[in-house]
Amino acid sequence: MRVVTWNLWWRFGPWAERQKAILAVLSELRPDVVGLQEVWADRRTGENLAEWLAAELDLHCAWAPSPAPERWRHRIADDSVDIGNAVLSRWPVTDRATLRLPAPPDLDDGRQALYARVEPPGGAPIPFFTTHLTSPLHASAVRVQQVRALAEFVAERRAGTPFPPVVTGDFNAWPDSDEIRVLAGIRTAPAVPGQVFFDAWEYAVQGTAGSTWTPENPYVHPGLGPGGRIDYIHVGGPAGPDGEGTVRGVRRAGHGPVDGVWPSDHAAVVADLHG
Repeated sequence: MRVVTWNLWWRFGPWAERQKAILAVLSELRPDVVGLQEVWADRRTGENLAEWLAAELDLHCAWAPSPAPERWRHRIADDSVDIGNAVLSRWPVTDRATLRLPAPPDLDDGRQALYARVEPPGGAPIPFFTTHLTSPLHASAVRVQQVRALAEFVAERRAGTPFPPVVTGDFNAWPDSDEIRVLAGIRTAPAVPGQVFFDAWEYAVQGTAGSTWTPENPYVHPGLGPGGRIDYIHVGGPAGPDGEGTVRGVRRAGHGPVDGVWPSDHAAVVADLHG
């Protein structure tokens, strides 16, 4: 199963041109399940980026608009555009749920997690999640609270299938941060007792940076730091005793222009999971 996670940078920058570049990258990747963040939907025209991508790629779509998009709309001076998360899947989505992530009032801009239960024909159902955590550099403590809520949300929905939960998203946090360690539950106590996750990138390509947010991208403001790997595909553990058959091959995609247009301010992460 090929999994992709990607933050699409909402309606910022040359969004119409970027829309075509996003499609080109995903068309080349041919994913089975995709977790998307900062997806736009225009209430005036009825257009929805996730639904458009799903139609072009012949995928199923689950879309969850933010419950509090006002601060986002203020940034582009357009109160008709929604922002949210989405899951695209080659197989039907038979159940879905959302979780609004906790945040103090001064940082609450409607971040959430989306769950989609994906049903491949003849295979075990896949509990799939995508999320977008609070972004300010100083908000690690808030992201820890959000990760704890996310972990409980996953624990409530992972039962009834032998397939491990897959948790994707833009965590706005470096791999050694408190929030990532709490979610993984391997280098510190897990948020939910007994529930651990493997970072697909570290599992398959240890020792490489794999930055998904970097000033090399012209959309990234150079004052926001040196960049790093802040987008993740996490797979519930434990893995097999020989370390094989769980994650094979992880890489970045969309990290560069397509016909002269950078698709997003983030690179996508692609992982091939094997049972």
